Amino acid sequence: MARLIFLSLAFLILITNVTIISICNGNSVHAVCIESEKEALLKFKQGIVDRTDRLASWVSDGDCCRWMGIVCDNMTSHVIELHLRNTPPWEDNHYVYDYEAQETYERSMLGGKISPSLLHLKHLSYLDLSNNYFGGIHIPKFFGYLGSLRYLNLSNAHFGGEVPHHLGNLSNLKYLNLGNNYYYNRLLHVENLHWLSSLSSLKYLDLSYVNLSQASNWFHALNTLPSLVELHLSYCQLFHHHLHPIASVNLSSLATLSLSVNLFQNLSMINWVFGLKNLISLDLSENYIKDPIPYGLQNLTLLKHLDWSYNSFNSSIPNWLYTFAPLESLSLGSNYYQGEISSDIGKMNFVVDLFLYFPKLKRQIPIRSIGNLCKLRSLYLSGLNFSLDISDVLEVFSGCISNKLESLYLSECQLYGQLTNQLGNFKNLRTLSLDYNSIFGSMPTSIGELSSLEFLSLSQNKFKGNPLESFGQLSNLKVVDISYNFFEGLISEIHFVNLTKLLGFYANGNPLTLKLDPSWNPPFQIQDLELSSWNLGPQFPHWLSSQRHLESLDISNSRISSIIPSWFFDFSHPLSFLNLSHNQIHGQLPSISSFNDSLSHIFTDLTFLDLSHNLLSGSLSNFLCLGLNQTMDQMYVLNLGNNVLSRELPNCWSQWPNLVVIILDNNRFTGEIPSTMGTLQSLESLHLHSNNLFGEIPVSIRYCKALKTLDFGENELVGNIPSWMGHNLLDLTILRLRSNKFSGHIPRELCALNFLQVLDIAHNRLSGSLPSCISNLSAMVYSVNGSYGNYIQYNTSNFIEDVFLVMKGQFYEYDRTLNLVRFLDLSDNSLSGDIPWEITMLQGLQSLNLSHNLFTKRIPPNIGDMSSLESLDLSVNKLFGSIPESMSRLSFLSYLNLSNNQLIGKIPLSTQLQSFDASCYTGNELCGLPLKDNCSEVNHVVPSTGNNRGKDMNGAKVNWLFVSMALGFIWGFWSVLSPLVISRQWRYAYYRYVDEVWWKVNDYKSSFF
Repeated sequence: MARLIFLSLAFLILITNVTIISICNGNSVHAVCIESEKEALLKFKQGIVDRTDRLASWVSDGDCCRWMGIVCDNMTSHVIELHLRNTPPWEDNHYVYDYEAQETYERSMLGGKISPSLLHLKHLSYLDLSNNYFGGIHIPKFFGYLGSLRYLNLSNAHFGGEVPHHLGNLSNLKYLNLGNNYYYNRLLHVENLHWLSSLSSLKYLDLSYVNLSQASNWFHALNTLPSLVELHLSYCQLFHHHLHPIASVNLSSLATLSLSVNLFQNLSMINWVFGLKNLISLDLSENYIKDPIPYGLQNLTLLKHLDWSYNSFNSSIPNWLYTFAPLESLSLGSNYYQGEISSDIGKMNFVVDLFLYFPKLKRQIPIRSIGNLCKLRSLYLSGLNFSLDISDVLEVFSGCISNKLESLYLSECQLYGQLTNQLGNFKNLRTLSLDYNSIFGSMPTSIGELSSLEFLSLSQNKFKGNPLESFGQLSNLKVVDISYNFFEGLISEIHFVNLTKLLGFYANGNPLTLKLDPSWNPPFQIQDLELSSWNLGPQFPHWLSSQRHLESLDISNSRISSIIPSWFFDFSHPLSFLNLSHNQIHGQLPSISSFNDSLSHIFTDLTFLDLSHNLLSGSLSNFLCLGLNQTMDQMYVLNLGNNVLSRELPNCWSQWPNLVVIILDNNRFTGEIPSTMGTLQSLESLHLHSNNLFGEIPVSIRYCKALKTLDFGENELVGNIPSWMGHNLLDLTILRLRSNKFSGHIPRELCALNFLQVLDIAHNRLSGSLPSCISNLSAMVYSVNGSYGNYIQYNTSNFIEDVFLVMKGQFYEYDRTLNLVRFLDLSDNSLSGDIPWEITMLQGLQSLNLSHNLFTKRIPPNIGDMSSLESLDLSVNKLFGSIPESMSRLSFLSYLNLSNNQLIGKIPLSTQLQSFDASCYTGNELCGLPLKDNCSEVNHVVPSTGNNRGKDMNGAKVNWLFVSMALGFIWGFWSVLSPLVISRQWRYAYYRYVDEVWWKVNDYKSSFF
């Protein structure tokens, strides 16, 4: 059977190659185009948009059998094949993103409409329109009537809508590829796959990215295709409950199967896979499968390629996995394997590509066994616990592996030590990644011997010295990442002479100095350039103007102290990412109108703009407000914070409809918050704090329902805190309104904000009580475990949320740990009443500040339940009573202020409470350490010995005078009240007596006045 499958595939390949040869060599010279078919092709051309004249040879006075992409039958002259595929640059095995190649590819895409004139090509057996751009149009139904078709490839051609069931008419079809079709996130979809059962001759089927979530009969339809050899169903939204039991599986010819990126979750739904004994390639990656690797996999003895990566396995790896089949490619990365990796991994004699990424695996890896895999070309061992010197690792791999190895990934492997000249042994390396380790020292000169190296990543280590002195001569380098090391020194133009192919250079976070001739013309055309923290100033680097393909530029914190030059907004290609922050760029913020549309040109593709922490001045309106009916749909992040911008905020935000993050804090803006901000339905983070804004929060903000961070602090805003926040902004994570002039009560509706982690409404004019429903703030109830990451990130890359908070009496900036913070600050208001006991249910809260209010009564007795508290400030209130004993359980408490209340008694004993300065307790009537008063006076609470009769059970001395007064009052009160309660006649007599006395008093007052 395997031999039969191999011969079938070989035949298909042979047919394809012969076809390609005939196209290239013009073997159709003996055929003469049939006129009716030529007319059909010319009508087809009329509907096609061809920006690069790929169909230039299609002219009426020519022979259509010699046209580009046309193959005719040499005997009958009929058009039998139509090759209009657009070849993508990434089909190169060693492809690194190249702007020119990508631009050429995109420009060469055919588009437009597909004419039904193709129906006149009665003998058409081959149609390939893949990798073009048809703008979301539906796949033409008439394709189903091209009865001679044996090969149909519409992949990655940007079709949309429902796949027509008419394709089921193509009974001769052997190859069908509809994969990777999507248009603005709208996928092709199928409601019912019954038509597939009519394609009984099908050998190849690709429905990747076709939404099959409604096609519950997908497997039943596939099971009717006994000739199927290759099947791709990646990203099809298949769910485990979509698969119904089947008596027998009729896919015995299947050799290649991809079910990646679906939602099967457990293997019971796809156990049929392990009966496909002719399988050569199996991809089950990204399915959230939790089950162990099944024993049934051992049935697939012909398997050469296995991808089990990005699932949720948490069991050990069975030893038989390394030897049950002649595996050439094994990918097990990004799972949660337990136990250890056996030394049997060294028995995989055929393996060429090995991908292991286990961030949870604590055991060491049998690296010497891996060193015996002599056929390896690609080795990915990132995220493993090596805890070894990098020189020892390279020594192991310097044996037979070094002869063929082309890609080596050792990121996040806890490697240390210095790189040595052993690197020179890896002559064929194209990719080397050692980032996120602790490798130190200078880079060895031997790295310059890796003449084939195209990708080099050494970021997040401890390298030092001048990096370009070691790899500057590598002429094939395309991407270099040396960011966040300790590299230093002087870089000049001579270091870049050989880097003619450089496309990406990432070197942020290194104190390097770039000293160049002002007229320098770089030998490369770079696409991504990151030089943050370099010394580039004081002027803007003029050589940037020569870069025609620049897409991403980060020159933040680079000592630039000039104005923005006019040429900077005149790049031939629009930027997508621009970061000029943390410089001393000054002058007026440029106006769109003053740059003759060059500024609006640069905004065309710009998704991220950061000009913060500079000295820019002027009006934001001239910078942002476009012409009438113009919009900029691509911008996601706008950061102009920490400048000296002034005047009112612009009211043209509807022209930037897809903004996700707006940061305008620490400027001099005045006026009211513009209402058009409410049109930004994608907005997730809005920072307007530290300006001079006044008025009320506009009601239109309620329509920004995606908001997670809202920071209006340090302004002059007035009115009530809007109750609609609790109804409309349900995703709020951070709400910061401190230091304004808000008044009224705290709205109870805020209790509905289940995701709220930070609430800061300090320094306002709020009054009333603290709502008891505060315990509904779910995000503050549970302790933080970091399962959702340490920092807050939104639906855009390259931005990490940051907020300034007053924690432990000081301002702190939180960014990369912000998602771990739980914070509540209501200080400096006029809140009154008692502190509701429900607040103690916020057991995930780390900082609580209720100081400088009018709270009365006692501190909640079970405050010790707030086990995560690190900072507690209840100072300057009117709290009385003793400090609750439970407070001694707050083991994480490192800041406490209870001063200036009316607290009495002894300070409870605990490691934390006695470690604070005495000033934390002053302004009360407390005693005990750390105060000098040791509770020896009469009215203080002192420890009980258990033998003193004149003390109560808590150890306090009993004052019998007060006890007697209390007992006398109770006796006198009930001696009068009891008869009234017991006897109805006495009650009536008493009320009549009181009534008569009342009227006599009124008569007396009337006569007197």
